[in-house]
Parts: sequence; structure tokens; C-alpha cells
Amino acid sequence: MSILTSLSLECKKIRRTGFLPAFLCGGILAAAVPVVNMAVRSEMYLGKPGNPLQILLDANWQLTAMLNVLLVVAGACLLYHIEYADHAMQKIKALPVRESFYFLSKAIILIMMSFFVIVIEAGAVSFCIWHWFKNASLNPSELCKNFGYLFVLMLPCIVLSLLISEACKNMWVSLGIGVICIFTATMLPADSFTLSLFPYAMPFHIYADADITQSLHYIQAAAAELAALGLAQLLFIKIRRSFE
Repeated sequence: MSILTSLSLECKKIRRTGFLPAFLCGGILAAAVPVVNMAVRSEMYLGKPGNPLQILLDANWQLTAMLNVLLVVAGACLLYHIEYADHAMQKIKALPVRESFYFLSKAIILIMMSFFVIVIEAGAVSFCIWHWFKNASLNPSELCKNFGYLFVLMLPCIVLSLLISEACKNMWVSLGIGVICIFTATMLPADSFTLSLFPYAMPFHIYADADITQSLHYIQAAAAELAALGLAQLLFIKIRRSFE
């Protein structure tokens, strides 16, 4: 079975769940944060000097990022809940296909939906700049650079959430672990680069034009974490098989 076939099967499975509606509603809710904030308190931001995009991200991204990460955790739990609920995981193990294909398929789906959410949020920020910052011009390349960076920093959180959900048969256990990790990330000191590399803390960082070197370090760290988590998933499969 190829990865494309596995991906097609995963798409059919999620139609029976609330996965797609959850991401659609969650994306709209997260995108509404800057719009509502500007509608209620626009005078706080219009007088600030600097780039409107940076002003909006500084003011709204912490809450938006928390909603995004919560959505990722819930989505990962749903993707594996459908496997464990009716003992489908045992049936999958009997098929002539590598288990890592199923994990990769779920990761691709969750990454695609997270990208969809990021696009909605970018559209909301663009609307805020167009509607409230009348004299400001929106640079599409700058918008793509900033939100592309935010999307890259979400990838380790996505893969780790899936790995936790794969390890826990009970959806509420994996959901609880994810929520604890999120609130732990919010309590970590923002000035500590090492602690900020925690996968659930990385999505809270925005692109900094003033310190491009540090932003590049975050991208490199995200790539290293993805490689480490991919290796951890392969090791987990082997260890789980040895105990079955």
C-alpha cells in the first residue's frame, strides 16, 4: 500500500468525525481575534509607530497561537481516537502495510488543516490592515514570510501531538497531556532561548525583523525537532511491537 492510498483512506475516515468542522470553526475563531480586537480597541494600535503587520501580531498572536495549538491537540486526538475506539488499530497491524505510513498520512492531514487555519488568519490580518490602517500598504511577500515562519514553527507541535495520541489509547489521556503541555509552554520564560524550543512553546514566537539570526535558529531547531520526533515514532513502533 502506498502513502497516497493510505492518505486516501485517512480522508475517508475523518468524514465520520468532527475533524473538519472543528478546524473550520476553530480557524474562524482564531482569525476573529485580531478583527474583534481592532473593532473594540483600535485606538490603542493606530497611533503606534512601526509596521502594521508587526503591531497586529504583537497584539494578537499569543491568544491566536494558543487557539491554534489547542486545535492541533484536539485534531490529533480525534485522528487516533477513530483508530482505537473500535479496535481498528489491531486490524491495521494485520494488514501488509507499514504502521509509519498511517502516522505519516495523519501528519499530512493535520499539517494541511493547520496550513488552512494559518491562511484564514493571514486573511484576517490583511483585512485589519486594509480596513483600519488606511495609509499603510500591505506587502504580500512580507505577509507570506511572517505567516510562513509561524507555520513552520507549528510543525514540531503537530508531530509531537500525533505521537502522544498514538501512544495513548484513551483520547482523554492524550488530550489532557496536550493541554498540560500548552499551559506549561505559556509559563516558560520568554527570554530563555533553550526553554522556548519546547515544541508547544515554539508556535508562540513571531518573526523578528530586528533579529533575523534568532529567527533562523528557530527554523533550524524546528527542523531538528521534526527529525528527532520522526525517529522517535519509528522507535516507538518497534518498542510497542516487542511488548505485544
